[in-house]
Amino acid sequence: MTRTARLYGGSLYDLAAEEKLSDVILEEMEEVRKIFRETPEYLHLLGEPSIPKKERTELIEKAFGTQAERYLVNFLKLLCDKNLIHEFAGCCEEFTRRYYADNNIAEASVTSAVPLTDRQMELLTAKLEKMSGKKVKLVQKTDASVLAGLRVELEGKQLDGTVQSRLDGISRKLNEIIV
Repeated sequence: MTRTARLYGGSLYDLAAEEKLSDVILEEMEEVRKIFRETPEYLHLLGEPSIPKKERTELIEKAFGTQAERYLVNFLKLLCDKNLIHEFAGCCEEFTRRYYADNNIAEASVTSAVPLTDRQMELLTAKLEKMSGKKVKLVQKTDASVLAGLRVELEGKQLDGTVQSRLDGISRKLNEIIV
């Protein structure tokens, strides 16, 4: 994340928190970010210097003007006007980081060979919340190389309960005995 994204994302967060709109804007930012990811040509269009800024900001108004919180629409227009629309993802990250810090939320990711059931996700979330003392937002990833078990990352710590991790541990112990 760039310094610019931290500055702009943090400023939007400060405004949203002051106006008691941080929940709404966080949700809407994620929706806009999803739109930008799904249609990268639209994001490219908004950042195209050959198109006058006025036209680009009008595109934002048409797309989001009646559907998003006014502060967010104006924020998008500001980024567009300053030729910083490509920094939006970083601004979202900073906004989310500040929101999570202020609301005692930790983001965790769980990696497994196959998708977990809703019940398994609920149980794992509850266990992680008990461990961390925070509300946990759990993101699920699948990776066939995991074989079996789970690998969880929470607040910079990795909890590895995969079969591969256990096999690696046994291998290290055997190597220590042999040497």
